[in-house]
Amino acid sequence: MECSNFIEEDEYLSISGIQHFEFCKRQWALIHIEKLWTENYLTIDGELMHKNAHNEKFIEFREGVLTTRSMRVVSRELGVVGQCDVVEFQQDEINGIELFNHYGKFIPIPVEYKRGRPKKGLEDKLQVVCQAMCLEEMLCCDINKGFIYYGEIRHRETVEITNELRNRVQSDLKEMHLLFKNQVTPKVKIRKSCKACSLSELCLPVLSKVKSGKQYIIDLLSEKNEKTT
Repeated sequence: MECSNFIEEDEYLSISGIQHFEFCKRQWALIHIEKLWTENYLTIDGELMHKNAHNEKFIEFREGVLTTRSMRVVSRELGVVGQCDVVEFQQDEINGIELFNHYGKFIPIPVEYKRGRPKKGLEDKLQVVCQAMCLEEMLCCDINKGFIYYGEIRHRETVEITNELRNRVQSDLKEMHLLFKNQVTPKVKIRKSCKACSLSELCLPVLSKVKSGKQYIIDLLSEKNEKTT
């Protein structure tokens, strides 16, 4: 597992950023490079859900599952840091690891909370996979699944931690680190989802349709040449 070699801690990226990046590279850059943010009802609703999950003092052991909330995770190899909404340590005496002050062996399973319902894209899954990869590096274990709890349907979706998704996380983070290092904000690609984006007024996607000055001159000269021939 390797994104880049020896990334300095002050250049670590937020794990949650991979969800923004996969959804829209420009949105990620506006938030994480240009430090821009606005609220709409979707972001507020999502924050309220996460506040319920983020209780660092909460630890519960029930039916072979040790549950913790707001666990800080980091990966030196990937150059990311963040928090897991919930990590469930499920008892597994064969493949598990030992935990301090707890009898038996456990496998950590990241659980991410999202408002709404499952998406067609990979953005939510990649965030969970990235969390799992951090946990693997920190705890020296193997994780083959995670969960996403969606508030609208009140149901968990299983995320299989496949090699394909791991490679996607690594390739996304490699590009993210490059953009962050060079402080580059990608150009916008207009989509239907732009209308619901909380950054639409800052991003101004409609302006991407406006021609650059260089292109305007090229087109103008082209029109004049056509008229004179």
